[in-house]
Amino acid sequence: MKQTEMPRFGHALILVILLVIIFGGSIIGLGLSPYVPLLISLLATMVFAKLRRATWDDIQTQLLACIQTALAPLFLFLLIGMLIALWMGTNVIPTMLWLGFNVANAAWFLPSALLVTAIVGSMIGSAFTTLATVGVALMGVGTAMGFSPALVAGAVLSGAIFGDKSSPLSDSTNLASSIAETDLFAHIKNLMWTTLPALVVSFIIFIVLGTGHAGASAAELHHLAGLLTPTWWTVVPLVLLVGMAWAKIPAIPTLLVNVGVTGAYFLLNHNMTTLADVLLNGFKTAAKNDMLQSLLNRGGMLAMMPTVIIIMLALALGGLLTEQKILQAVMMPLANRIKHGAGVITGTIVTGIAANFMIGEQYLATILPGQLWKQAFDRVGLSRLALGRSVEDSGTVVNYLVPWGVAGSFAAQTLGVPVHVFAPFVFFSLLSPVFSLLSAWTGIGIKKRDA
Repeated sequence: MKQTEMPRFGHALILVILLVIIFGGSIIGLGLSPYVPLLISLLATMVFAKLRRATWDDIQTQLLACIQTALAPLFLFLLIGMLIALWMGTNVIPTMLWLGFNVANAAWFLPSALLVTAIVGSMIGSAFTTLATVGVALMGVGTAMGFSPALVAGAVLSGAIFGDKSSPLSDSTNLASSIAETDLFAHIKNLMWTTLPALVVSFIIFIVLGTGHAGASAAELHHLAGLLTPTWWTVVPLVLLVGMAWAKIPAIPTLLVNVGVTGAYFLLNHNMTTLADVLLNGFKTAAKNDMLQSLLNRGGMLAMMPTVIIIMLALALGGLLTEQKILQAVMMPLANRIKHGAGVITGTIVTGIAANFMIGEQYLATILPGQLWKQAFDRVGLSRLALGRSVEDSGTVVNYLVPWGVAGSFAAQTLGVPVHVFAPFVFFSLLSPVFSLLSAWTGIGIKKRDA
């Protein structure tokens, strides 16, 4: 495939505006699911590429380029679907629910959910795994207590994303540090200028939102707890998950081992046919209680397929937009003209947010702004640590707010709440870019480049 030249600024801007109209009109105006605007946008971008004299072979290669780079996350989603089903079937998540029903306090539940997922996320370095395990259990407890699922999802996501950003085990944190060419631990330390204020303010907001909550009574929660039977086995897969994460074993083999061990335990009480059905279709509880059925009937590979389809369409569009250099053509003139540090950081954040909504892939939304603005940071005398933090505060965290984004689609499927419903309550993701901009324009926490 020949190297694609960058399009003219005006042509690229017209396409960007058209895509914004397509997505805004379809999703916000007509209330359609992301499938339709993604397909229409894909067709429009293909026409744009063809008008630029791209061959059909080149267009096909560009469509597949982004999907090929994201095969690992797609496979990860299938593993997580299997893991959720097995953790339900082997009483791991029900035991977490039992514990939550017995100790939950309505006034402190939301901030507690935030802190628990933040700690677990920091320990294992993966927001996805945190959401699929502890996050699912907390969603069950919060829903049973009468909280809005969107509110609980916001608390769970805020903590999990903070934990992911703060962990040296996190893929996204390592990627941002690598793109900025900075030391990993210096990068994490510098992140605290924006991530800690965002976490603290989120914590305070969730305290306020949880105050005066009138939901399920303690008696009702204890009744639900009485329908569950806790087991010692819960400790085994949890310790295995954390231990392999600390040993820096990649996510896919970590989850495969956990699926294997948990599947073997499942076979002690069931046959292979039942195991195969659970892995494919998810777990179905024998409990007659409607609340428990809604909480426990989860997981399976097929449950993840709607998410995988949305992500593949978004990645196909993202691959074509990236290879056709659309976003670069729109942002490059701006990057070359800005002469002061606050403007460079602002431009990086805007590019990261735009990349998330246009490309839908978290890693590309980190890589693209990092590459596009790297020389601008050097030119205005800012440390590369400021670059790493800027791409984290936009490229990494905002993907969870994009309905067709890899992270947003995964969170919606795993937690059972649509992105547009929980997005207003993911305060950490909403506040991180705000505090990053405040830091840029006040100069607080901004490091200069060494002479």
